[in-house]
Amino acid sequence: MDYRGLLEAAEIAARATTGQGQVADYIPALAAADPEAFGMAVATVDGELFGVGDWESPFSIQSVSKLFSLLLALSHGGDGLWRGVGREPSGNPFNSLVQLETEHGIPRNPFINAGALVVTDRLQSLTGDASGAVREFLRREAGNPLLDTDPVVAESEAEHGHRNAALAHFIASHGNLENPVEDVLRHYYAHCAIAASCRDLVLAGSVLARYGVRADGSRMMSRSEAKRVNAVLVTCGTYDAAGEFAFRVGLPGKSGVGGGILAILPGRAAVCAWGPRLDQAGNSVAAVAALDAMTTLSGCSIF
Repeated sequence: MDYRGLLEAAEIAARATTGQGQVADYIPALAAADPEAFGMAVATVDGELFGVGDWESPFSIQSVSKLFSLLLALSHGGDGLWRGVGREPSGNPFNSLVQLETEHGIPRNPFINAGALVVTDRLQSLTGDASGAVREFLRREAGNPLLDTDPVVAESEAEHGHRNAALAHFIASHGNLENPVEDVLRHYYAHCAIAASCRDLVLAGSVLARYGVRADGSRMMSRSEAKRVNAVLVTCGTYDAAGEFAFRVGLPGKSGVGGGILAILPGRAAVCAWGPRLDQAGNSVAAVAALDAMTTLSGCSIF
């Protein structure tokens, strides 16, 4: 497959969205991002790496980190995690409290904020350092020892994280957190505030393209577990726009309000596109357009 040509075509589609959407500003440290920045990268399971635009520029990965915290929690603790978090689409905004009330503190899925807090809590119990585990995993898979949490972003999230704190306390009130709320929130903000590039994310995300095999050849999870994570990405990975993303792009994907979207072509490659302007659901306008163009032109959807 001509990934280089596909990336060039995808960049044209992304640049055509200039001016559409808004940079996230409810976390003030994210509001400083260049709204017209764009990067995209592909890492194949055969070891090839391609990129266009600002593909090596680090950005705040935000909710893309939720995928890696989930992978690590599952690899350490197995399916027991699913007793505390569901696998269904929420149909509500990613930071909604509505369903927790009626569903007794069990979040719908691991990719909304409430679900990611439960995953972070379990990873903290399993490793003693949830955010450090995510950071070290990304460093090793990407081969980038300098990859780290941006302390300014983490502090900004903590200062303006009243809704996340409310979610965590509500979950804890139902006995669905094992660690103190303050510790869970601290680690959650720290892994969401990791700064990484499209290059870093495709190399780390390739573990799912290889059906659970890490860059060093060791197996992180079974092929069946990797398949299931990809399935939850399809149905829940892009907030309450997962149906639209599946319709347009047709790949498992995880987005973040920093503007990145990491998508998986199982058995072939990992793809990451980044553009800071977001649509109303919190997904990057440019990244969705780029991924749409890539899968449309190549026919490499999972469907």
